[in-house]
Amino acid sequence: MEIILKQDIKGLGEKDDVVTVKPGYGRNYLIPQGFGALATSSAKKVLAENLKQAAFKQDKIKKDAEGVAERLTDVKLSIGAKAGESGKIFGAVNTIQIAEALKAQGFDVDRRRITFETEPKFVGEYVANLNLHKEVKVQVPFEVVAE
Repeated sequence: MEIILKQDIKGLGEKDDVVTVKPGYGRNYLIPQGFGALATSSAKKVLAENLKQAAFKQDKIKKDAEGVAERLTDVKLSIGAKAGESGKIFGAVNTIQIAEALKAQGFDVDRRRITFETEPKFVGEYVANLNLHKEVKVQVPFEVVAE
């Protein structure tokens, strides 16, 4: 019996795989639990079309992210923060401030996609890692200056 999996199942396959299982396992467990659907010829055609459309969307998203990453290579940010005489910042620079600085320069990047190599706790230069796509990552240098 052929089943199209609707989610990942350890030891059997991943989502959207067409797998062959014993009829009892398919009828009594996979289909009633919603883990799979019967792989008829029409269901296989629908699956192929959905996979094609998903691949097209992912390719477009990746190309958009690469375009943004290319424009971000020339960007240098300056973040103002209150600091003491020793150069230590009161608090820390966070991803929200980086996202707002990028937005001011015309880049709309979600703050959850921004990480730091080292936490900016002193006045100086740092690097922010932007994960625009699972395959597209870019590093943006920024400087923390005392206000």
